[in-house]
Order: sequence, then structure tokens, then C-alpha cells
Amino acid sequence: MELIPQEQFLPAGDAFVQPETERTPVKGNGAWSRFRKNKSSVVAAVILALLGLFALLGPMLSPYDVATRDGYYKNVLPKWEALAFLGWDGCQTRDCAQAAADYYRGIGLEADAVAVKAVRSRKKDTNTGLFRYRLKVDTYEQVGFQYMDLTESEYAALAAYEETTGIQVMYPLPRYYQTGFVAVPGSANLWYELKDESRFSAGEAKEHDENGNAIYRPDYLLDEGGDPVYAVKNQTGYRCRVLYSRYYRYLRGHDPVHPFGTNQHGQDILVCLASGARLSFLLALGVSVINFVIGIAYGAVEGYYGGKVDLTMERISDILAAVPFIVVATLFQLHLAQRVGPVASLLFAFVLTGWIGIASRVRTQFYRFKNAEYVLSARTLGAGDRRLIFRHILPNSLGTIITGTILMIPGVIFSESMLSYLGIVNLETSRLTSIGTMLAGGRAYLGSFPHILFFPAALIALLQISFNLFGNGLRDALNPVLRQE
Repeated sequence: MELIPQEQFLPAGDAFVQPETERTPVKGNGAWSRFRKNKSSVVAAVILALLGLFALLGPMLSPYDVATRDGYYKNVLPKWEALAFLGWDGCQTRDCAQAAADYYRGIGLEADAVAVKAVRSRKKDTNTGLFRYRLKVDTYEQVGFQYMDLTESEYAALAAYEETTGIQVMYPLPRYYQTGFVAVPGSANLWYELKDESRFSAGEAKEHDENGNAIYRPDYLLDEGGDPVYAVKNQTGYRCRVLYSRYYRYLRGHDPVHPFGTNQHGQDILVCLASGARLSFLLALGVSVINFVIGIAYGAVEGYYGGKVDLTMERISDILAAVPFIVVATLFQLHLAQRVGPVASLLFAFVLTGWIGIASRVRTQFYRFKNAEYVLSARTLGAGDRRLIFRHILPNSLGTIITGTILMIPGVIFSESMLSYLGIVNLETSRLTSIGTMLAGGRAYLGSFPHILFFPAALIALLQISFNLFGNGLRDALNPVLRQE
């Protein structure tokens, strides 16, 4: 074969320029374009964004916080004026006998702040001849009047407030005040003549009209001149009787309104839910990020090198995976929480074995792609292990890995709620609460005040559904197979 002489080879220089190939972008080729096509995932992303804003801004925009507790407004129902036409008015329907009906209908009657908003029905018992009522009771106004012990300066300030604003807060003391009946809850609302003074708890009025309605006659404590007594002096100052809704406004500067109601401690459920969601989000995101980093590093080494390295690392993963999570969490709470706190202890429990699932996915993806033609071509051209792992194999595996990480977030939230609900973990402090703690607290009130349990349960359900839909949409958007559609 005749060889071409070397002198016939000349440098190309600028004489030869590789023509540029015009590339037309493929419509819908980007991850964002594919994600937008999945309407359910877009809706889920919007819901998650709103829940994130709720967790972030909820406690800031509310006049309450987790530390705010009011024993008089315990278990009040949700009240929101904009949704009052849907029954979001803080009222509860109650069946009661004549004595209880008299008591409820007498609450706030002196101050035109009645607790009973409507009488649903009234039926006469043929056996006893007594009436039974079905009443619509405002759980906020039901607090009615309460006795307050005030210092001399506090009493003077309250009296000055009444004189300045013209709003009456203090009302006359009942005659029953002298009997020691004051120790019975709600006694400050029994201001009228009673049918049987030996049974104060009955609360039945002394007289009724022909329709069975109570005839209320004030029975106040009078001074020597025959005038009602508004306060009596005691060792610390004065004891007086106040309409608590107005006294509350005097102390806090706003009316007691809770859009989601209050729990058994008198805490605002909306603020507790936002604070609990914030804690759950931060915990879940922290766990997911740490497990994501550990899982990628561990699984990449396993899947890329294989052989004895993979065999040894897999046995370590199997040993850790065999330890039940609930046992790990319990042991950490018993022994580690005293040193680092319950939140950090729970974080360690989630991280100890939480990365194993991600590492397994990464390992599977590396076994799938490491012998692909484009990887072999890159290795032939001299690409090192680091470039092959992070430049060629890992990007094609991110869709599955990120989906698994996203779906880990609701799993962490659900597990934290389960542990708090079972009492294994206690994340509640004077300024901190969690969704699981709220579920555990509302369990005993499911029959009487279901709203305490409903709102945290609804939040968890919404988070689970939204994260699953969002994760599925993200998986499809990051799927490399769909890039050439």
C-alpha cells in the first residue's frame, strides 16, 4: 500500500471551520414543562406552598401564641364571622333538663350577652312533667360571669377603665356569694332566685311562666343601704364579679375569637397547628437532607464499585435495617433526650436508619446505568470515577432519588405524629407543640369536641396526599426517558 507523503499534509488553520448545526429546542423537553402538564401535581405543589406559608406566618399574624392559655375558654368551638353562615359561629347544640336550661339561658342575661342563641326544641316529659330543651349555646358566651381577685391597684385601674370607656365590666355579687357556693364552677352565673337553695348545682329558677320559661329575678348581695355590692375586700385586695368577655378585652385589647377553636388547655388551635406544622416541616426537611446526602454517598459507592465493597456495605445496611425504628426512637428518648433534647434525639433516630432506603435506590440506579454505552464511552475517553459518578450516572438517577426523598418528608411527619400520639416522644413545652401531641390531646374529646382532633388530622391527611402527588409529578418531570418526547 502506497503511503501519502508527509509534505502533502498542511495545517487547516482558519481555512476549515466546522459548520454549526442549528438546533431547534424540542417543545416540552424541560422538566418544568413536563411538570406543568400534571395538573394534580401542580395543585399539590400550590397546597404545599400554602401550608408552608401557614406554618411560617401563622404564629406571626395571630394575637395568640402557643404559650397563651386561658382556662375559661377551654374547648370553645371554631368561630369565624366570615363563615358564620356555614355554622362556623362557635355554637354547640345541647340537650338539657329544666335546671340546666334555666342556667344556660340566664348566663349573660344581665349584660345583654346571652349564651343561648336559640331554642331548638322544648318537649314535656309525660312521666315527670318536666321540660327538656334543645339549645344552641355559644361556647364563648357560656363563660359568662366569673369571680376575680384583684389587687387595689388593679381594681382601681378597672374602675377607671369603666368610667373612661363607659363599658361595664363589674357586676353585682349574688347573694349566694356568702354561702361558700363560690367554690363551685360557674357559680358567678347563678345571680337569680333559685328554686331550691340547698341544691345550688341544679340551677333551676324559682318560678316559671305557663310556657315553662324561667322568670329571672335578681338576687344580689345588698349593703346596709339596700344597694347591690360590686366588690368585697379580702386579704389581697378585692374580689369582684366580672363579665369575662369584656374583662378579657380589657386585658388583651381584642375579643376572644378563635377560627379553629381552642383545645383542652385553652390554647388557640390555629396557632398550635401552625407551630406544630413548622416543627414537623423543619424536622422532616432536616431528616430528608441528611438522609439524602448519606444515602447518595453510600449507595453510589456500593453501586459503582460493586463486588466485595458492595457485599460488605450491604451487610451493614441489612443489620441496621433489621433494628425496628420504634425501638431506636424509644431508646434514644430514654437515654439521649436528657442530654441533647427530645427534638435532636428524634432527629438522630430518624437518621440512624432513614438513609438506607435512599442508598438502596441509588445503588440500584448505579447498577442500571454504570454499564450503559455513554458511560463506557466516557470511561474510554479518560473520565475518572468522580466524573463518571457525578456527571454521567447520578444525574440520570436523580428522578427516582428525589422522588424518594420528597416522599420521605410526609413519612417523617407521620412517624413523629405517631410517636407523639403514643406518648413515646413528648415534644410539648410551654412554647412548643407538635401535630402528634395535638392528636393525643384531642383523643379524649372526640365525642364532645371533635374539632380538637379534626384539624391536626386533616393537616396530616392533606400533607400525605399532597406530598405523594407532588412526588409523582416530580418523578415524571425528572425522568430522563421523557426528555426526548
